[in-house]
Amino acid sequence: MAERSYRGLMWSLVLVGTTLDQVSKYGVFKWLYNDGEGGHQVLIPNVFQLLAQFTDQRETAQGLLPFLRSGSGPILPKVNHGALFGIGSEPAHIVSRIGAWLGVDPTAMANGVFAAVSLVAVLAIAYWSTRRSTASDWSLCAALGLIMAGTLGNLYDRLVFNGVRDFLYFHWFEFPVFNIAHSCLVCGAFLLLIQAFCTRPAAAQDE
Repeated sequence: MAERSYRGLMWSLVLVGTTLDQVSKYGVFKWLYNDGEGGHQVLIPNVFQLLAQFTDQRETAQGLLPFLRSGSGPILPKVNHGALFGIGSEPAHIVSRIGAWLGVDPTAMANGVFAAVSLVAVLAIAYWSTRRSTASDWSLCAALGLIMAGTLGNLYDRLVFNGVRDFLYFHWFEFPVFNIAHSCLVCGAFLLLIQAFCTRPAAAQDE
């Protein structure tokens, strides 16, 4: 009997997670645009809100990328140049200093490094999913699907916006502003951790 494959589960999570991330980003920043002033919408008083912040930069160029960047309006959204939940701001600062020393736009260089890491992660997960042992493990496929969804969602932002759009804000205890992609990454990593600790080795299962 052929082993059951859960690759469909993985790619379904990739599609749903990435789509939900981008739809929520464009939707919230469009909703709370307010002529480029931004704003917030309280969902749970004193605990949780949607927050859209914008820069003072206006998109004036023409073409596909400018069109994608101005989806919420001509004033560009404020983006996070660090990693998950803004973590990695110090490495980003170090890379930025190297970029400045090389005469390269520091912000673009830092963002490019994180984008390259994201691309490598996507390719590694795609290759990992081709293994038979991976395809037969539903929890591993689910974890990899969530991680890839989060990675792709933020990779899109880095390529289009030169940084990541964040809008989910737990201000009750000043948690860093995040997005759906970050949530997918955390859930995927948590599931991967559980899978690693709870899966018994094949030799032990045969005893």
